[in-house]
Amino acid sequence: MGSYHGPKAKKQRRFGEVLIPRAKYQKIIGKRAYPPGDHGKEKTFRTGRRGDYANQLDEKQKLAFIYNIRENQLRRYFKAARQQEGPTGHNLVRLLERRLDNIIYRSGYAATIWAARQLVVHGHILVNGRRLDLPSYLVIPGDKIQIRHKMQKNVHIIESLQVTGNLPDYLILDKENFTTTFTRVPERHEIPLPIDEQLVVEFYARLV
Repeated sequence: MGSYHGPKAKKQRRFGEVLIPRAKYQKIIGKRAYPPGDHGKEKTFRTGRRGDYANQLDEKQKLAFIYNIRENQLRRYFKAARQQEGPTGHNLVRLLERRLDNIIYRSGYAATIWAARQLVVHGHILVNGRRLDLPSYLVIPGDKIQIRHKMQKNVHIIESLQVTGNLPDYLILDKENFTTTFTRVPERHEIPLPIDEQLVVEFYARLV
C-alpha cells in the first residue's frame, strides 16, 4: 500500500505550501492560509526560527508525500543512494524519480501520483511490451512505458493528457500511441521537486 490515503489538501496545509500542482489545492490553501485542525486559525505556518531537526523532519515527510512512499521505503532508498557515487541527496531524488508510478505521473497519464499508482497496480501499464504492476520498479534508460490498449480510451487518462504541460527532457511522450520513453537518468536540476534533499540526508545521518 502507499504511504498516505487521507485528504491531500489537509496534508499540504500542514506544510504551508502546495506540493501537488493542481488548481484545486492551490485554491484551498490560498483560502485557508493556516494549518488544519480545530485551532488552526490561532496558529501560523511553520516559519521563522525552528530547530534543525524540525526542518529536516518536514523535508523528509514532504519527500515521502510527494512520491507516495512509506518511511521504511524512503529509508531503503536513502541507503541505496549513499552507496552510489556523487551527492547522496541528488542520488536519492534521482532514484525516486525513476519509480514507475512516478514516470506514469510525469508523463501525464494520471493527474496525481496516487492515480498513477492505481494504474500500475491494476495492471494497466506495459514496460517494454510486458505488463508490470510494481509501482516501485525503477525504469532504466531505453525503457518504453505504455498504457494498455483497453485503457487508451479511458476518459480520465485522455483528460489528463490533454492538460499535460511540458515534460522533463528525460522523457519522450508519444500521445498518439500512449507511450513514454525514458531516455536517461535525469540530473537533479531537471527534476521538478520543491524539496531541499540535503535536509533529508541530514535527518537520516542522525540515525546511522
